[in-house]
Amino acid sequence: MTKNMRTAFWYLRRLTLKNRFQEFLTIRGFSLDKLADRSSQNEKQADSEFLEGVVCQIQDLKENEMKTVELEEHKVLLVKQNGKISALGSKCTHYGAPLVSGALGDGRIRCQWHGACFNLETGDIEDFPGMDSLPCYKVTVEDGNVKVRAKRAELISNKRVKSLGKKSHFTRERFVVIGGGPSGATAVEALRQEGFTGEIDFVMKENYLPYDRVKVSKQMDFDIIKAQFRDDQFYKNHDINVLKGVAATAVDTSNKSVSLSNGQEIKYDKLYIATGCNPRKPPCPGNTAKNVCIFKDYEDAAYVYPKLTPETEVVVVGSSFIGMEAASYVVNKVKSVTVIGRGAVPFRSSWGNRIGAAILKMFEGKGVKYVANSGIKTINENEQGAVSSVELTDGTILKCDFLFCGIGSNFATDFLEGSGINVRPDGSVEVNEYLQTNIADVYVGGDIAYAPVWSHHNQKSAIGHYGLAQYHGRSAALNMIGKPTPIKAVPYFWTMLFGKGFRYAGHGKYDDIVYAGDVEELKFMAFFLDGDEVIAVLSCGMDPLVSKFAELLAQDKKLYRADLKDDPLAWTK
Repeated sequence: MTKNMRTAFWYLRRLTLKNRFQEFLTIRGFSLDKLADRSSQNEKQADSEFLEGVVCQIQDLKENEMKTVELEEHKVLLVKQNGKISALGSKCTHYGAPLVSGALGDGRIRCQWHGACFNLETGDIEDFPGMDSLPCYKVTVEDGNVKVRAKRAELISNKRVKSLGKKSHFTRERFVVIGGGPSGATAVEALRQEGFTGEIDFVMKENYLPYDRVKVSKQMDFDIIKAQFRDDQFYKNHDINVLKGVAATAVDTSNKSVSLSNGQEIKYDKLYIATGCNPRKPPCPGNTAKNVCIFKDYEDAAYVYPKLTPETEVVVVGSSFIGMEAASYVVNKVKSVTVIGRGAVPFRSSWGNRIGAAILKMFEGKGVKYVANSGIKTINENEQGAVSSVELTDGTILKCDFLFCGIGSNFATDFLEGSGINVRPDGSVEVNEYLQTNIADVYVGGDIAYAPVWSHHNQKSAIGHYGLAQYHGRSAALNMIGKPTPIKAVPYFWTMLFGKGFRYAGHGKYDDIVYAGDVEELKFMAFFLDGDEVIAVLSCGMDPLVSKFAELLAQDKKLYRADLKDDPLAWTK
């Protein structure tokens, strides 16, 4: 057979096959032309889901510069680092802070408001608070033009939920997570994100799905549905078995089981415990009276807020974070607010007298009264069994319709008695750098974990920080599924008082404070030193300096007294 004959033969065969396929499609109401049209329509529809355009010139971006640009009417954050340009969502997925004003670290951005961190290359959230990652867009450079291609939906939402898997019938393992706070919520998501396909039981004491718990004292009238991180369908879609309104009552590590308040007993292969703390009431007569209030969960806030009237007189015992946040929130809604503090000024034990005095001046200017160096001796009740007044340690009687308690808390670990898990005398649970307890398959995180603090020379401490609890949750999940990941914690804390944001990063006991800015006008930065090392910083009105310090610690670097000598802010430049 000649070459021409072979060519003709194969051509006729292909034509015959094409005709037969066309006949098959025609019988079923299709045609090749229609399929081609449909394919073309799908391509057009796919194109309509994206926006693409030139957003700037290559020379418009300097090395280690962050810049907000527009793609049509949508904002995109561009970052140039190590010669590479990344395009990301422009706002933090936690509370929407504009990330162009954040702190640029090595390969990531840290939010200037609350310390959440996002990877430049992927947009993935690496430190917390927040549940969602940033969208990450495609960047191309042609003839000096920087072009960005992005999904319309992601440009609008400015957030991305990392892909989660589901349960597989071929996996027999069962993990149990106890605690419906931010740590447990992050842990169960991370398990599915990282490929765990076994059973997950998520045990939570409240009747609500995990929610933004910081609102309890900062914004008492919040909508619980809007505050929840995820809805029921989210957990169902990813085969996470949620047990709402159920508390763990005991753990048997020899039998690898958890007893629940509903009488159920569930087995586990690995267990994560993040039950947090229970706020304390004053240890004095009358502390069981109605309207003696703590602020742990939504029900506490939902009980108090509707009962506040312009005639209500509120007394707050405790002059640290919870108490002062509650006082600042309600003062313009009630007749009076009086804070009872152990020290001469609020926040004295945390931040010292000078900063405490400046905060006290602000509170008094807003109408909050402060009783220094005092405490509550007795809580008096009315005929309805509700608080009517309080007697202070010096005998002073204050009329009181509501007593808000912000005097600390106890670790919620009583149910671990007899479990085999070593619980420290104060109720916290000691763990190693992988969040493992003395029992190999039991992990503990969040407030109750006496864990290494990497940024403070891995000294162990139990720290009640929201973002750190989430970080523990993700780290525990990785370690539980066999991806050994030591925690590298950089504690980050914030509070909002009368519209003033206070940011704090670091940890440890200090013996000296160096100031920059104007403390009395609440526009300052304070450096807390242990010897010559800066172990923590606090700022008000000077974002993103605390986030810059947190990134310094995250990169295993330190700041020392000598670095502050001539210009305390030189290191930020």
